[in-house]
Amino acid sequence: MTDTPRLQDPRTLYPQPPFPRQPQPAPGKVTAMDPLPDHGEDSYRGSGKLVGRRAMITGGDSGIGRAVAIAFAREGADVALSYLESESTDAEAVAALIRAEGRNAVLLPGDITNEDWCKDMVAKAVAELGGLDTLVINAGHQQFRDSIDELTTADFDRTMKTNLYAMHWIAQAATPHMPPGSAIVTTASVQAYSPSDILLDYATTKAGIVAYTQALSKQMISKGIRANVVAPGPFWTPLQPSGGQPQDKLTQFGGQTSFGRPGQPAEIAPIYVFLASHEGSYITGEVYGATGGSGVA
Repeated sequence: MTDTPRLQDPRTLYPQPPFPRQPQPAPGKVTAMDPLPDHGEDSYRGSGKLVGRRAMITGGDSGIGRAVAIAFAREGADVALSYLESESTDAEAVAALIRAEGRNAVLLPGDITNEDWCKDMVAKAVAELGGLDTLVINAGHQQFRDSIDELTTADFDRTMKTNLYAMHWIAQAATPHMPPGSAIVTTASVQAYSPSDILLDYATTKAGIVAYTQALSKQMISKGIRANVVAPGPFWTPLQPSGGQPQDKLTQFGGQTSFGRPGQPAEIAPIYVFLASHEGSYITGEVYGATGGSGVA
């Protein structure tokens, strides 16, 4: 008897625009989104790819970071979550899901635009996890500005510090603790290759993440540590309604892709699992795109 495959049309697998207008203050909350994103809470099934691993994920309270945290825990990893104090409700919900898998969840609220906190955060993660062998640098800041004249130095500084400076501070503090076989995964964007006119600073940082990670991979492989990049396209996360997109564009978000919809965080988490696991043992300095068919990254 032949099993019948369970096939699903990817175009209609998740909600398609139009979406309602839904402005939120930054950094945004998962529970305020309509429709609610899918982070794999009910769908992700682990198979032991990360048993015994000790991971730290920045931006682990919501969006892609939340989906990665759930997937890692269900693959057998203990997980430390970095997030802002204002995102504590979302982070605690993720921690509960991690603990439901019998894994250790470490909560690390703080502002990664502060260099001292980045160093302290890594030290706390190492102490509470008993080591560190998987680092996912995912937290990001995105705020659209219609014109270069509207993009202030304060805007530029915040985006640079969140997306680039913090990546460096965290990697610099974490890598001395990471043994051979460890993995680093960063989050760039399709914006690194096909930038939008309203995201000057954000696109600049995402291109920088690609270059930094590829350069870092060349240093780290001499220590047996791999470093790779994931480059998402339009994904349905709180980053978008909380200032990442104008509300008029948000209502049609993802509609321009080949799928006619945005990606859901649950659809990209398996890439992070693969790159962190030993199944990706011959992969470093690469960029993995999940852009909805744009063909870049």
